[in-house]
Amino acid sequence: MIKTGDPRRLGLPATEARLRFEAERQKVGDGLRRRLLMVDDEPAFELSFYCGSCPLLFRRLETATQKLSLESVRERLTGVLDDPDEGGVIEAFGALLPEGEYLPLLLSVEPRLVVPGREGDYFSGEQVETWGIDQFWGLPVYPHTPYYRTFETVVDADAHLYEFVVPMVPPTWNDRERVEEYAALMEGGTVPTAVAISTLDVCEPAAGMPIDQYRHWGLTHFLLDGHHKLEAAATVDRPVRLLSLLALGESLAEAEECARLPALRAQPSSARTAGT
Repeated sequence: MIKTGDPRRLGLPATEARLRFEAERQKVGDGLRRRLLMVDDEPAFELSFYCGSCPLLFRRLETATQKLSLESVRERLTGVLDDPDEGGVIEAFGALLPEGEYLPLLLSVEPRLVVPGREGDYFSGEQVETWGIDQFWGLPVYPHTPYYRTFETVVDADAHLYEFVVPMVPPTWNDRERVEEYAALMEGGTVPTAVAISTLDVCEPAAGMPIDQYRHWGLTHFLLDGHHKLEAAATVDRPVRLLSLLALGESLAEAEECARLPALRAQPSSARTAGT
């Protein structure tokens, strides 16, 4: 944790924002179906279901094809950001977001790229240890995207915080020359800044189901700017700063849980041992 800003109202009416959250409906009279992150009116990601007892989820959908970088702040974000309010970055990206309450968090992250189903994958590791495999597919949940793991820490005896940075498009879509440019800058000591809209989803399975029952606090950052920076940082094992705009009204967490995030994020990173 570098610094926390004050909660503030940002964004445009949902019909005007490039990015918004939406509850998909089935047929007339049916209940809500999927919780979605929309980009340019297309479903980009399916998110954790509203029930609170379903597993944590961020699943990339076929129509997730757009990044949301802004040329107007590109130069400012090439270097380090020392304060969330510095350089008008929040206001610039706030114009892409749906109107709501956001908590700015300026973080230092050391990203580790994870491919689903391989070493370090949360969905085939920690999630399976708690919820087991998907009963229909007979497989772990599959997010359909590589992603970055950056931090985890203990919340209390019955809860653990996991942090993820999720690119809007996979790293294989990144421009190789730009990744190499950022990698060289980082090896020379530059610490660039990425920007994300974030959610905190607190999920816990129904009693008696899991092998290892506890609450999973999923802090998920969806990248608005920084796709090349995150890949470069993971490649050369260097830190990058991340300006997170936590969507308070769109998170599956109580206000008191969101308020605890700055203190939790300031703790040392620590892995959880199953059963403790």
